Amino acid sequence: MELGIGTTVNADFDDVVARTRVALQEQGFGVLTEIDLQATLKEKIGAELNRYLILGACNPGLAHRAVGADPKIGLLLPCNVVVRSDGASVVVEAMNPQLMVEVTDNPALASVAEEAAGLLRAAVGSL
Repeated sequence: MELGIGTTVNADFDDVVARTRVALQEQGFGVLTEIDLQATLKEKIGAELNRYLILGACNPGLAHRAVGADPKIGLLLPCNVVVRSDGASVVVEAMNPQLMVEVTDNPALASVAEEAAGLLRAAVGSL
């Protein structure tokens, strides 16, 4: 099973971040959290890293269904979407929600994971 759903975009990093937010919103996801990993690692340990942003995306309807199927699933929510610089390109990768089913071994999550994966593929694919 693939860890992520991704694409590579040849565009400005900030533009790709903005486009990613719009693409997620168009598929019903909101961004609940944002972690600037580059800035955090620089501040905390002085490490140099290419631009690297982690967006915590959540589709409320799907999250509600997932928590209803397995209350522990909150440990795996929200769906992380990474936007990272890779030389002249920007890589956008979303966590594959199918991993929820694999990790929990709970078949009740299969339909939620399948729907979430489809929406994330659409969002990433639109970039």
